[in-house]
Amino acid sequence: MADRFGNFINGEYRDPATGEYLASTNPATLDTLYELADSDERDVDLAVSAARASFESPVWRRTTATQRGHLLRRLGDLIGEHADELAEYESLDNGKLLREMRGQMRGLPEYLFYYGGLADKIQGATIPAASTDIFNYTLREPIGVVGAITPWNSPLTLTTSKLAPALAAGNTLVIKPSEYTSRAILRFAELALEAGFPAGVVNVVTGTGVRAGSPLVDHPKIAKISFTGSTGTGSTIAAKTAARFVTTTLELGGKSPQIVFDDANIENAATGIVAGVFAAAGQTCIAGSRVFAHKSVFDELLERVTARASTIKLGNPLDETTELGPIAFEGQYNKVREYIEVGEREGANLHFGGRRPEIDLPGYFLQPTIFTDTTRDMRIVQEEIFGPVTAIMPFEHENEVLALANDTNYGLAAGVWTRDLNRMVRLSRGIDAGTIWFNMYRMMSPQSPRQGFKDSGVGTEHGIESMYDYTRLKSVWINTDDSPAADPFVMRTK
Repeated sequence: MADRFGNFINGEYRDPATGEYLASTNPATLDTLYELADSDERDVDLAVSAARASFESPVWRRTTATQRGHLLRRLGDLIGEHADELAEYESLDNGKLLREMRGQMRGLPEYLFYYGGLADKIQGATIPAASTDIFNYTLREPIGVVGAITPWNSPLTLTTSKLAPALAAGNTLVIKPSEYTSRAILRFAELALEAGFPAGVVNVVTGTGVRAGSPLVDHPKIAKISFTGSTGTGSTIAAKTAARFVTTTLELGGKSPQIVFDDANIENAATGIVAGVFAAAGQTCIAGSRVFAHKSVFDELLERVTARASTIKLGNPLDETTELGPIAFEGQYNKVREYIEVGEREGANLHFGGRRPEIDLPGYFLQPTIFTDTTRDMRIVQEEIFGPVTAIMPFEHENEVLALANDTNYGLAAGVWTRDLNRMVRLSRGIDAGTIWFNMYRMMSPQSPRQGFKDSGVGTEHGIESMYDYTRLKSVWINTDDSPAADPFVMRTK
């Protein structure tokens, strides 16, 4: 019988009010891994109430910023000690390569160390007042209970991007992980308790978006929602929270361009394109799924990318030699296949892949897929697929490709391959995306802020800036003059 997990609320596991559970399935083998609570609004209310009680408790209120930093660093140490265990949970759940997840887990402590170091650097300012009798200063305060709704493609990394700055600022959290990838998040919450965070500071409620995610967004005690996921769901969350003046950070979809100029190192560019869209089976919001190649290098680039795609080893993600694992779950697998069919129906040339490979595993495997002869208005060029599918298109001039790169509703990331430094400066200003890589792709760090433009989101993750998004700014005025008060019917300006 599979292991069964309840919700992690106020420092302990609690059975869901529904009494119901969902099964998590290994996408490579289709075996059941474990069962998770199929929670509803009653479980969400319990978790948010616990988080609010912890936020108001003297224990957490009197934990100094420096002590919060110590707790985050201790949690980072524990994550490092359990990196292999956490990596295996994630690989089994979402099918991403074990060696990639192991790399993510071993790098994850750096996020907690970074925000641990920043915790006691959250400062206000002294404001020059119009009178020497007035002392005016600002405070940055935690905002309360943060609801973190996280996706299935990189569960712990994307959760930590929210949790670390939120805790550094003194907030408490309720995390609603994807129903496809809850195991590592539950273990993470156990480790937070072991690190010394008081019970109720970090809570986890599992289940679906409809039954558990939506009540979390709607809960009146939630002060902020931080969400990573689809643009459609992000739009719904934005509308709901705006009506209640609840702030949000929304990291949403992408349709990122990779541009290869004729002066680029074509071999490296081909590798970067493979990394951008075939690594992680393209299941990343920053996937470089639109490739533009200068017409003079188009054939060479296409040949190199196709040659590498044809040798990619598909298989069990736990196998150290596997290069491409399965799609994370059946619904996503069907969605990617539908897009491939749409591309063919719209007249694009299926240059490579697009089919289920011959493989001795029953899971959701799909060949790396390359389309050519596409047009800018095709759905496979405009819409986020979230799978190992790319279109490679030629261009002639810089201004032409700049317009093509910006010709989507998204603005999350971009990659450019060129040796021309002047061109790098021009395109860094011209491309409408929150992250731009030159002669590289798919790198991030806790120090470097990430924003999505247009339909790719609002707010900042990573960097100092994201921590301020988890605070509120208060202006404090102190009158040091004890002489008779001024006219009460005239607003004081000095």
